[in-house]
Order: sequence, then C-alpha cells, then structure tokens
Amino acid sequence: MARTLFIGIDGGGTGCRARIEDDAGNVLGLGLAGPATSRLGLEKLWQSLETAFRGAIAEADLSAAEIASMRAGIGIAGYGRKGFAEQLQAVAHPFARAVYTSDAIAACVGAHGGADGGIVIIGTGSIGIARVGGSELRVGGYGFPISDEGSGADLGLQAVRLALRAHDGRHEAGPLLRAVMARFADDPVDAVAWMDHATATDYATLAPLVMRHADLGDPVGRRIVQNAAEQIDGLVRALLERGAPRVALLGGLASAMEAWLAPDVRRRLSPPLGDAMSGAIALARAL
Repeated sequence: MARTLFIGIDGGGTGCRARIEDDAGNVLGLGLAGPATSRLGLEKLWQSLETAFRGAIAEADLSAAEIASMRAGIGIAGYGRKGFAEQLQAVAHPFARAVYTSDAIAACVGAHGGADGGIVIIGTGSIGIARVGGSELRVGGYGFPISDEGSGADLGLQAVRLALRAHDGRHEAGPLLRAVMARFADDPVDAVAWMDHATATDYATLAPLVMRHADLGDPVGRRIVQNAAEQIDGLVRALLERGAPRVALLGGLASAMEAWLAPDVRRRLSPPLGDAMSGAIALARAL
C-alpha cells in the first residue's frame, strides 16, 4: 500500500528546517536552509523553503508520485504581513495540498500536541501566542525596538544605553557596562556608527554577555535581566488570563530566562511536547 506522507516546514528568521514523516510518525528525511521570513521578499523566501524541503525529500529518497501525494504544513516568520498570504498562495508547490501559517502558530501547535495552549517565545524577539477554542491570541511581538520586550535584542539595547550613560558618568559603571563599551573600543562615536546599521539580531548578540554578568552577580546586569523577566511574566500571565490552559516557553533564551521569572509564573509553565515542525505536520495531517 502507498504510504501517507507529511512534511512540516519551519521557516524562521535565522534558518529554515523541514521534516518528513509517515502516517506512523516515523521521520524519513530532514532538510535545512537559510532564513525564511517574509522580510526577505517572496523570491528569496521561497528559495529557502525549497532548499529545505528538497533536502528532506532527497534524504527520504521519495519518488515523484510520493512527493505529489504528500501534504505540507508550512510555518513562516512574518506570515501576517499585509498581503503576504495572498502572494504566497499564488506560488506553485509540488505537494498534493499545503497549508500556510506563521512560524509562531506552528510552534504553538507543536508545543501542545495540537491541543489548546500558548507559547511565549524568547529569542532575538519576543511574543506570546495561543490557540484557545478555535481562536488565535497574540500579545506583544510587534517588532524591535517598539516591542519585543524581554527579548535578546531588548537586553542588548538596554545594555548599550546604560553603557553610554556610564561612559558619560551619568550611571554607575561595572563589569558588564565596561565590557559593552569595550566592544566599541570605549568610544561612543563607534557605538553610534554601529547603531546606524545595527539590526535586532546585532543587538541580540549582546544578550549572552548580559546574562553571563547577571548570573555572576553584576548589579546592573541583574537589574536588566530582572526587568526583562518581568516583561516575560506579563506575556505568560496575559495568555493564561485569556484562557490558555497551558503555556510553554520557547526560543534561544527560554531556559536562561526561566530561572528569573516570578515563582507563580514558573509554577504554571508546561514543557513543550514538540517543535514547530511537529506543529506544521499536525496542520498538514488536519488537511
């Protein structure tokens, strides 16, 4: 009998991953590619998606007929951009059927095994997403620097601001702020030149430095991280108050930040059951 196959694709701002499973949940192939976000434009985005799913197809050694019968779930960073969904629907794909969603929704579905629940993603940016009773909820995540509180980019921004103040004598100095200024050769002019071209990802490269000094007891680092943790507390509580039965933390800073969260928030967190590719495959199965 012919196998029933599904492919889940997680298109994120830093990379794209694809996974093929059969109807029993066996993993047949994996594929990787570069960033897959709507900010890149449709052509570059699709190149990343195709590189990832072609890699998974090659590893699974699928026939043309199996590819044509496969159902796909595809999560994409920035899927909610105005008019983008319509553009994407017009692109031809090789699958029997495909469903598109945001990478955050795919991650939420995967984290709760397809059941209702919420996630708070703490990475370069931050956002709270939930699915409750057939509705999708969102809190925060409107983009750096106007939003994404508690994220890696936000940690970096706060550290640079305070480092410049300390350089002027307007704020207490310390190991963290001296280390930040050392990145700019202790010259505010270099910091300004960097700022002119810095992205959220560039600011987020300072987050490990902030977390490390906070863990070592640096007072300024601790205040920055504690303030960030309070913002994450707010995202988690907002999802719970709006009906999410469980909330999981995801993202590159999730494990490091969890220890800084309020006790009542930590008690109500649930471990993720799966990843964004699991969620995308669950959406493909629902087709």
